Amino acid sequence: MNTELLTTVMKNPSLFLAGPGTARIQDRPVPTISDPHDVIVRVCFVGVCGSDVRRGDAVHFWKHGGIQTPVSDPLVMGHEASGTICAIGSAVTSVKVGDRVAIEPGHPCRRCTACKAGSYNLCPDIKFASAPPDTHGLLTKFWKAPEDFVYKVSDETGLDEEVLVEPLSVAVHTSRLAGIRPGDTVVIIGSGTIGLLSGAVARIFGAHRVILLDIAGEKLRFAAEYLGAETRLLDMEASPEESSEAVLSQFDLHDRVDVVIEASGAEASVQLGIYLLRLGGSYVQTGVGKPKLSIPMLALSEKELRVRGCFRYGAGDFALAVQLLDRRMVDLKPLISSVTPFERAPEAWDKTGRGEGIKNLVQGVLD
Repeated sequence: MNTELLTTVMKNPSLFLAGPGTARIQDRPVPTISDPHDVIVRVCFVGVCGSDVRRGDAVHFWKHGGIQTPVSDPLVMGHEASGTICAIGSAVTSVKVGDRVAIEPGHPCRRCTACKAGSYNLCPDIKFASAPPDTHGLLTKFWKAPEDFVYKVSDETGLDEEVLVEPLSVAVHTSRLAGIRPGDTVVIIGSGTIGLLSGAVARIFGAHRVILLDIAGEKLRFAAEYLGAETRLLDMEASPEESSEAVLSQFDLHDRVDVVIEASGAEASVQLGIYLLRLGGSYVQTGVGKPKLSIPMLALSEKELRVRGCFRYGAGDFALAVQLLDRRMVDLKPLISSVTPFERAPEAWDKTGRGEGIKNLVQGVLD
């Protein structure tokens, strides 16, 4: 039986990562309403995130079977998704059957210190889609969520665009952590999806200049067209100090870099960002790379930099991302590079792993 026919006879076909480079489609029970505030979503599109594949020095799911926690048992992949509501609990009032929604993929406990302090993204017991060892992801036909973790989006917005609300929420969270103010000069290192969207949000927050740095010329060309941003191709042979001097000189930025958003996770880029900032500047680490990096601590301390880590998104970030999309303050359509059928999802992972495109999508299961 071919795979396409197989999914039509399954109740809830789901794509499992069974180990490094090994994926298979299996059936799972259709989720049911167990709480009056539950909703069931028919998944329509799923985005491929850099954490799904291997990029640069980072170890990720598809090629290595995990990031920090290896996948010991088969795990359904995917955490960026959109869909339509197909069932609701008796107490649900925010959405109705048939509504199109963006899906927030992490469900916190709501009771711990972090949750009660408003930082539910730091909940130690959060159940985040496709997170080992036991939280399955969204590459499935049906998904259950609390009603406050799905967000109705305007009918004028495509379901494919809605997938990008998740990475847009990361960009919103990043800009909030950075404390971007009108007139700021913002340098973003890394021009993938998060870097591009961070640039777009920085502009909305009032940044006067947005400059993107990367080692990939093709991505920078896209960034210049998409954002109208200034760009520079980084020299991989230069030291971070040398790169810093070259960037500051090219853009006449001495003492005027207010914010650096590091969106690549590369050690040299982290160091570069610290050297670029003005005294008292703001640095946000959004990219994920090796667990332990060498940091120019003396420069960081003497400049008295404000340094923040960024972990997913927190209270209000998803809702603001939806508002930015609904009001067309950010255009997500140009970021979509390809759409791959559900049955061939690993092809989309491989595209992203090779650095092809900006955002590759997997279409949900078709009837």
